[in-house]
Amino acid sequence: MLQRPGRRPQFFYTTAPLPCPYLAGRTERKIVTELTGAEAEALHDRLSRAGFRRSHNIAYSPVCPGCQSCIPIRILADHFEPDRTQRRVARNNADIVVREVPARATAEQFALFQRYQQARHGDGDMAAMGFYDYRAMVEDTPITTCLVEFRDRDGRLMGVCLTDWLSDGLSAVYSFYETEEPRRSLGTQAVMWLVERARQAGLPYVYLGYWVPQSRKMAYKAKFRPSEVLLGGSWGPVPAEGERVGGCLVGVEA
Repeated sequence: MLQRPGRRPQFFYTTAPLPCPYLAGRTERKIVTELTGAEAEALHDRLSRAGFRRSHNIAYSPVCPGCQSCIPIRILADHFEPDRTQRRVARNNADIVVREVPARATAEQFALFQRYQQARHGDGDMAAMGFYDYRAMVEDTPITTCLVEFRDRDGRLMGVCLTDWLSDGLSAVYSFYETEEPRRSLGTQAVMWLVERARQAGLPYVYLGYWVPQSRKMAYKAKFRPSEVLLGGSWGPVPAEGERVGGCLVGVEA
């Protein structure tokens, strides 16, 4: 429990064990707290810098016994330099029109969300979400949040990124996109757009959530360089391939 003079106490809770969504055969537990009231935005800022993530009006961080594989990661926006693959992605998406819109769910977004879930995460819990679940994910936020929409030249919705605004950066909460055009690599394109948007806003970081070096679907986050990771309570450079982090070697899948 965290308590500051003159403020109501902030309670933290630990969840029951559940199957890990990233590493087979492991279980996950989280520490969670509610984001509510006039202090929600300031609390979210502090917790984000401490490695927490947001879902709805809850901030959470993994506290899995015997495992430290989920590593908070953030891009240094002012210093980011796209590599050759990322530059190719930018060229392939030169026709994309990007628009920031309020955090309001639409049927068009949800249709894309469903296609994405079925193509990429058909066996996951989110694949069973209905429109009202999706609307809650988008709209149930106590802080400054927007949706970033990516459309092609014909106006077709190609991708969406639910994004939180922090005092020191942008936080990519959840992204989904059209999977039938893999050459576009719209997930990568969304991250690069957030980096440029952070630069424009004078914000130093883009928070990407958790880097899991042993998980193929989460390891890509370290490709956005330079980045920092939170290890031992301090932000520092991403470890090089072959270094041991969280009990495993970087670059070696579980």
